[in-house]
Amino acid sequence: QVQLAESGGGLVQAGDSLRIACAASGRGSSGLVVGWFRQVPGKEREFVAAMRWSDGATTYSNSVKDRFTISRDNDKKTLYLQMNNLRPEETAVYYCAAGAVAFKPGTIGNPRFYINWGQGTQVTVSS
Repeated sequence: QVQLAESGGGLVQAGDSLRIACAASGRGSSGLVVGWFRQVPGKEREFVAAMRWSDGATTYSNSVKDRFTISRDNDKKTLYLQMNNLRPEETAVYYCAAGAVAFKPGTIGNPRFYINWGQGTQVTVSS
């Protein structure tokens, strides 16, 4: 089991940057994938980015590609999401998730395949 705790959310203006973090504890499987999702009330949880912990392979949703960067600090067991040029429509609760997810389209972006979730951190982007 992996325990996750997000931090770093806040209020920023459109065009600003923000980095959120996800501290992990516990023991993960060899095929562990960690990802970021976001959700607004009344909508489904949306995939943002993911990383395969073993080799650092990454993937992004098309909407954030080239603006967001997922990274990790192995020593601190922490996952980061650097978000640049934020847009008001990206206001959401951002969640960190982990699971033994097949790193391929159709599974990597499906929240049902992630079994461990953090409590979320609110990111608000004002126009």
